Amino acid sequence: MPKKADNIMGAKDDSDDLPLPEPPPERVSSAEATPGVVAPRAARFGEGEEGRAARRERNLSGPHGGFFERTGQFWRDTRAELKRVTWPTTTEVKNTTIITVIAVIFFALYLFAIDQALAFLIEQLFRFVNWLVGAL
Repeated sequence: MPKKADNIMGAKDDSDDLPLPEPPPERVSSAEATPGVVAPRAARFGEGEEGRAARRERNLSGPHGGFFERTGQFWRDTRAELKRVTWPTTTEVKNTTIITVIAVIFFALYLFAIDQALAFLIEQLFRFVNWLVGAL
């Protein structure tokens, strides 16, 4: 049995065959950037190849549309976004409303009770102080 363990431990070391990790890419400081060159920014959702971050340059897309064109585009984008929203069912709305009303009533009663208890304690403290001052 000990010979078998020696054979296993004496086997070739495979760590020499493994590839070395790649060095991290170089970072470019903003101080080293060429003046007048606009930095890239992330593209909008859906642009670029799948799995790759799409980049586009600022101010290179041409002139922007007029007020009415931009407003129309805003409303089209808004409608498209609202179609993707997951709206709650009537039952879910009812259930969460009931839970909210019950929680509000509970906390209102709790705070009322605490307020009354503190008011009672303060009133008794004033009576005690008046009694003490009056007895002297």
